Amino acid sequence: MNAFGIYIHWPFCLSKCPYCDFNSHVAASIDQPGWRDALLAELSYFAARTKDREVTSIFFGGGTPSLMDPATTQALLARIHDLWPVAPGVEISLEANPGTIDAERFHGFRAAGINRLSMGLQALNDPDLKFLGRRHDVAQAIQAVELARAIFPRISFDLIYARPGQTPEAWRAELAQAIALAADHLSLYQLTVEPGTAFHPAHARGDFILPVEDDAALMFDLTQEMCEAAGLPAYEVSNHARPGAECRHNQLYWQGGDYLGIGPGAHGRCTDHSGVTSALRQYKTPEKWLSAVAQLGHGTQEETALTPQERLEELVMMGLRLTEGLDSARFQRQTGRKLGEALNQSGLATMLDESMLIWRGPYLLATPKGRLLLNSVIAALLP
Repeated sequence: MNAFGIYIHWPFCLSKCPYCDFNSHVAASIDQPGWRDALLAELSYFAARTKDREVTSIFFGGGTPSLMDPATTQALLARIHDLWPVAPGVEISLEANPGTIDAERFHGFRAAGINRLSMGLQALNDPDLKFLGRRHDVAQAIQAVELARAIFPRISFDLIYARPGQTPEAWRAELAQAIALAADHLSLYQLTVEPGTAFHPAHARGDFILPVEDDAALMFDLTQEMCEAAGLPAYEVSNHARPGAECRHNQLYWQGGDYLGIGPGAHGRCTDHSGVTSALRQYKTPEKWLSAVAQLGHGTQEETALTPQERLEELVMMGLRLTEGLDSARFQRQTGRKLGEALNQSGLATMLDESMLIWRGPYLLATPKGRLLLNSVIAALLP
C-alpha cells in the first residue's frame, strides 16, 4: 500500500512506428538542456504535494527515452533523491530501442543510476521488423540484448505476435529464440490496430490481414505454455518473469498504487489523506506542456477526483490483468468496500459458474479461459 512511483515521459522518437498510439513525436533536434530544466521543474512542483511518500520505483518511458542524454537522466534522478526519500533497492527502468544505443550510451545510463533496461525488439524476423516500422534488424537487436545483459542488472524486451501472415508454428519458433535470448523478463503483446495509428487506415483498406481469431488465441496459449515451461510464468496478461523479477513499477499500476506522471501526456494517480484518489493528466503536445511548465511550474491539463464508482471500476479492470488477480484485502483498503459485495452479484455468479473466474484464498482471479475474454469478464462484474 505504501508503494509510490514516478513515471517520466520522454516524448521523442527518431520515427513513428505505424502500430504505435503512444504520445511520441519525431523531432529533427532536441533541446536537451531545455527539456532537462522543464522536467526538473515539474518534479519540484509535485514534490511539495507528495513529500511524505517514499519512492519505490522510477520509470523512464516514451517515446524513446534512450534518446535522452544520460546526463539528463542523471540530473533527474539526483533531483528525485533530493526531493523524496528513496527506498533501498529502488527499481529504476528505462525504455530503449536497439537502433538508438551503443555501448558508451548504455554505460552512461548505467552510471546515471538505471538498473533495469526494457528494449523494444518487437520481432526476430527482418521482414516483420520492416513491416512494423522498426529501424533495427535482428542482428542489431540480438547485439543490443547481449550488450544490455553485460551492463544492467535487469533487462527485459518486448515482442509483438499475431502479425500478418504469422502462423502458430512460426511464433513457436520465434518465441523459443526469444526465451533463449531473454534474461528474467519478457513482454509479449498481440498486435492490435488502434485508431490514430498509421496501421488503422491501412488495415481498413485491406493492405494487410491479421491472423484469424483462432490462430491468435492459439498463439496466446503457446505463449503461456512455453514461458511457463521456461520458468517465465505470466504475472500479467502480457508480461512474463522469473519469480522476483516482475516489473515493480508496472505492478504498482495494476495494483492501484499511487504514482506521479511527469512530462507531456503523462498520467498520474494521487490519493490524499482522506482516501480520495485523483487522476492527473499532463498536456499531451510537447509545446503546450513546455509552455505550461514555464508559466505554472507544471504541465497538468486536467486533475479529477475519481468517484467511488470510477475508482472501483479502475481497480477491477487493472487488477484482473494480474495472474494473482484482485486482492480482496487490498481492494477493501482502497475502496472501503468488500470485494465480493462491491461487484455485480449476478455477473460474478455467472463468471464463477462458467469458470471464467475463481476464488483462490483472498484473491479473485481470471482463469486461462477468462483471460482470453477478459474484457467481457470485466464488463459482467461492473455494477
